[in-house]
Amino acid sequence: MDPEREEGETHHLPIPTSPETHRRSICSNCRRPNSVCLCHALPAKPIPTTTRILILHHPQEAKHKLSTTPILTKSLLNATSITGRRLRRGKSPLLDHSPPAIYLFPSTTSSPAINISDFKLSELKRNGDDGLVLIAFDATWKHAKEMVKASEGYLSKFAVRVCLGMEDERVSGGSIYDSELILRKEPFGGCVSTMEAVARALRVLEPNGIEIEASLIGILKEMVRLQAGFLKPMNPRPKLLKMKKLKEVEECESSENG
Repeated sequence: MDPEREEGETHHLPIPTSPETHRRSICSNCRRPNSVCLCHALPAKPIPTTTRILILHHPQEAKHKLSTTPILTKSLLNATSITGRRLRRGKSPLLDHSPPAIYLFPSTTSSPAINISDFKLSELKRNGDDGLVLIAFDATWKHAKEMVKASEGYLSKFAVRVCLGMEDERVSGGSIYDSELILRKEPFGGCVSTMEAVARALRVLEPNGIEIEASLIGILKEMVRLQAGFLKPMNPRPKLLKMKKLKEVEECESSENG
């Protein structure tokens, strides 16, 4: 509802628009500003997958202009997103019947994760089950940890935690796969955007995963290319730089002692 129009009130004059409104006109298809419209990069038809993808979208992330979830759900036929801070019964019809599922998140001491390359679907499948559900959490690193912690009690009943297997808190942030894909500064090496994480996972899970991954990464690269002129330089965080320096010193000392 228009905040400037009360119910039953009629305006005879057009409501003035600010320069920002003109500057931020939005594409009706990809829902991105026209200046960075991605329609030309999207597949003519959403890509079909045997895996069903569900993304839990943090409310704050859902408002962020660099979120990759809207583009991901437009690119994949079987990808959907829901906004919230945790998964529970009744939140998604897709999960209510406890399908075989995996959720993407790095290992912690209390909650280890299986490297997705070592994951065996047959260990989850049961007679009459539908295909695999891949669950991802789209949020800042801090919020994602909170979302996973709040959801694990529910997910542990039917889902397995998996990771891409390349996260390293000792290394400064950024995509480990391709520096071209960095949209925002990540907290440590191995953290990637939701779209990249799903693309890397589908490479392993889908029969034609290499082609699907290439298509999604191509869209993401174009998104980054278009956005590049508007991004601020991403300086490494001091704490991460210190950790990286300590690691280099340790490796140097180890080499000398050896």
